[in-house]
Amino acid sequence: MKYLMTAAVAALGLASPALADMDAAKAVIEKYSQLPTFDAPGEPFDAKACMADKKMFVIPLTNANPFNAAISQGFVDAAAMVGFELRDWETQMDPAGWIQGINTAVAEGFDLIDMQGGLPPEFLVPQITEAKAAGVKVTATHNWDATTQQTPEFMDGAANTDYVTIGQIIAAWSIVQTGGKVNALVLGPDEITPTAPLRDAILGYLKDNCPDCTTKYINVPVNDWATQGQPAVQNALLADPSINYVLPVYDSMSQFIVPAIQIAGSSAKIVSYNGTPFVLDMMRDGDIVEMNVGESLGWVGMAGADANMRLLCGLDPVTKLNTPAFIFTDENVETAGNPATFNDGYGDVHTAGFKALWGLE
Repeated sequence: MKYLMTAAVAALGLASPALADMDAAKAVIEKYSQLPTFDAPGEPFDAKACMADKKMFVIPLTNANPFNAAISQGFVDAAAMVGFELRDWETQMDPAGWIQGINTAVAEGFDLIDMQGGLPPEFLVPQITEAKAAGVKVTATHNWDATTQQTPEFMDGAANTDYVTIGQIIAAWSIVQTGGKVNALVLGPDEITPTAPLRDAILGYLKDNCPDCTTKYINVPVNDWATQGQPAVQNALLADPSINYVLPVYDSMSQFIVPAIQIAGSSAKIVSYNGTPFVLDMMRDGDIVEMNVGESLGWVGMAGADANMRLLCGLDPVTKLNTPAFIFTDENVETAGNPATFNDGYGDVHTAGFKALWGLE
């Protein structure tokens, strides 16, 4: 019967319907379901000797976000291991607080300022320019995509993340789970620097690899998640009950999306990124959060510190973090802890890896 249908289509001069690339999507899922391994981002160096008279200042997007706080803790741990001074600045996603941090770092003679975890440096160009004029290097960690976004020229460097691959993992998962019949609602806050590559990777992968997949994108600014997130999702699900996936680019949005799915009576599942502990707990204890792409944030902080130390020590620059993405599902979420943490479940190869890389053992 399949042969006869194919022959009939050919006889009529019609193109065969395109099918989703299931094999490619399955390969993506298989690759990132493996426990992370440590690949050194550069050559070994004597970090203790290099950093003996240097100090680092970290300004996160906001300490109120556990994601940023966990990355900062990775910086703190790296500084303790190597033995240099590091200050983690307190800020609540407030541009005035970011500016005060830059001014404090300059006034107190810090050698480098790192803008961490999505803080948009383009809003702070005058202050960055003044800091650089004072001899302070200014970098960023986990801010831009490593392949699709350029580090601005006003920055001294950046250790960037492979956001494109993360977005492709999310899209590939939904393709496999639906047999190439995805109808996805994608959400993100456009004002956050990494949103664009994540959003575009999800939408682009589905468009290029799944001709029968459909998507709708809604921009929900971070400060409006609590007030606009739930009604936006709820209204979309009621308007189109065939939506089978809700794909927020950041998993913390899930706390507002889950109630929307429940109230709408939808069977849609959530797949997202960040490995935020409370979302992993939701996965373990419920059935709406289906998959989460995470990365060890302690590893991210150590990798950012590594890139910054290399810059301060005049070594070859590192522009891409060596932190692998890792898939959590209900089959392995218990490894993330109960309650979950930002670092459990990934193994600890990075700690020994960085110690060896920095000449500490």
